[in-house]
Amino acid sequence: MPFIKIYVHLVFSTKNRIPYLDKPELRVKVWKHIKENASEKGIYLDMINGYFDHCHCLISLGSNQNIEKIVQLIKGESSNWINKNQLIKEKFSWQDEYFAVSVSESMIDSVRNYIKNQEKHHQKKTFAEEYQEFMDKYKFII
Repeated sequence: MPFIKIYVHLVFSTKNRIPYLDKPELRVKVWKHIKENASEKGIYLDMINGYFDHCHCLISLGSNQNIEKIVQLIKGESSNWINKNQLIKEKFSWQDEYFAVSVSESMIDSVRNYIKNQEKHHQKKTFAEEYQEFMDKYKFII
């Protein structure tokens, strides 16, 4: 049996960054569902949270998992579930692109704290500003 610990900070937004998730109770319901669904699919989702128009996840990859497949399972199933249960009036979908960066063991608690405090964080900074910081910090090129 392999012993693997590879943490990934995953961030994805709603389609066109529309603030579909504008109610705290809706976000709680969606995050809870995503966590439960991930667990059923053998995805270790350590932490999840987000704000009106995006979601942050801290995931530990298993030996037979890759980021693309995990993202597909999380985003595809959750958007289907949101629409099937008519949690919002319009048709819900996530944006195609996403961020995924590795997290060292020494930074796990820091990333957990960052994810946990999204509401507080976004009182000071928009997702557009956060997006640009990720692009700059990790040197992503468009």
